[in-house]
Amino acid sequence: MLVGVSLAAAIVVAWLTIHIVGIFFWQWSLASVPIAVVLVVVQTWLSTGLFIVAHDSMHGAIAPHHPVLNRWIGATCLSLYACLSYGALLPRHHLHHKETGRSGDPDFHQGDSSLTGWFLQFFRTYYSHWQIVRITVVALFYMVLLDARLENIVIFWAVPALGAVAQLFIFGTWLPHRERAEPFADAHRAYSVKVSPLLSLLTCFHFSGYHHEHHLSPRTPWWGLPARRRALDKRSSERPRAEDRE
Repeated sequence: MLVGVSLAAAIVVAWLTIHIVGIFFWQWSLASVPIAVVLVVVQTWLSTGLFIVAHDSMHGAIAPHHPVLNRWIGATCLSLYACLSYGALLPRHHLHHKETGRSGDPDFHQGDSSLTGWFLQFFRTYYSHWQIVRITVVALFYMVLLDARLENIVIFWAVPALGAVAQLFIFGTWLPHRERAEPFADAHRAYSVKVSPLLSLLTCFHFSGYHHEHHLSPRTPWWGLPARRRALDKRSSERPRAEDRE
């Protein structure tokens, strides 16, 4: 629990720092533009992290023995990220695990497997009109009561959130679940993208490079997926030896 809560807190604090500084205190100049670009890239990654923390909360993996805290962390992360509803996403995500890669899977394409068609399906699944209303209310609150500038809200909140959507879809859904010439290993219908551990972390908090491991062990949190693979590989390598001894 300590690791999960600590990492979640670190992601939230880092995200909030950039969010607050960027929206309320950022002063634009020629010299500040490159720094802003770097901050937006980092904030995009942290926004992906907020969603991944919420995702792990849906599996009870952030605070396993404290369900109220676990749910609160997940709901808070989704609210910060893009005013998403934890209660609405929770059953959809569990349905994804139950019907992975089939017609009942809300994350799977509904006949149009192209990158664009699948992305639009993914976007419609996770984003609603009420969410847009909530974002608008927050943005108006920022501008009217806290004197924030609209361009800062767009650059330091909207752009990273949209970038994270693309990151989550491409590395966390499309690449791991699209059909290839190589058949799926099992009924989980998920591939682990062949990238280095560092690139796996940077692309989608290990949900690209270790996606199959996640489906094999949904309650393993994102930071534990590399160790889960090592354990599975060790078990697989030991099995033939045991059979040889027999």
